[in-house]
Amino acid sequence: MKINWGTGLVIVMALFITFIMYFVIKISTDKKYDYDLVTEEYYKKEMVYQKEIDDEENSNSLESNISGEKTQEGWMLTFPKNIDYTKIEGTVFLYRTSNKKLDFQLPLKLSGQNLLIPDDRLVAGRWNTIVQWTYEGKDYLYKNEIFY
Repeated sequence: MKINWGTGLVIVMALFITFIMYFVIKISTDKKYDYDLVTEEYYKKEMVYQKEIDDEENSNSLESNISGEKTQEGWMLTFPKNIDYTKIEGTVFLYRTSNKKLDFQLPLKLSGQNLLIPDDRLVAGRWNTIVQWTYEGKDYLYKNEIFY
C-alpha cells in the first residue's frame, strides 16, 4: 500500500495529538507535579493589598531595611540598628510554594537586633519570607525570597 502526503500528514497530526494528550494526562494525575496554592484565601488577601503596599513603603523609607543571611545555625534576620528593638512587635512567616506542610510562622521576640530562624525548621530550597512588624504604632512589611 502506498501512502500519499495527505495520509502521512493525518498520521503525523494524530501522533502529535496523542503525544500531547499523554503529557497532559500524566501531569494532571501524577502527585509529583501537584503544587499547592500560594494563598488559601486569595480574594480576601487582595482586599488588604493597599495596606501591604503602604507597609512596604514604610519599610523602604527607613535608613536601612531588614537584611537576612545564612549562618551555621540557620537564617539570621537583622533589624535596622537605629531602631529600639524592644519596641518591635510582629510575626515572621516563611512559606514554600511547593509544599504547604513546610510553612510556619514565628512571633517576633527580639533580644537584640537579630532574629535567628533555626536550621532544623528550614529545608534546602526556595522560601518566601514575610516579616510583618510594628514599631511605635507604625506598621512595616518586609518581603524577600531566599534560597536556603
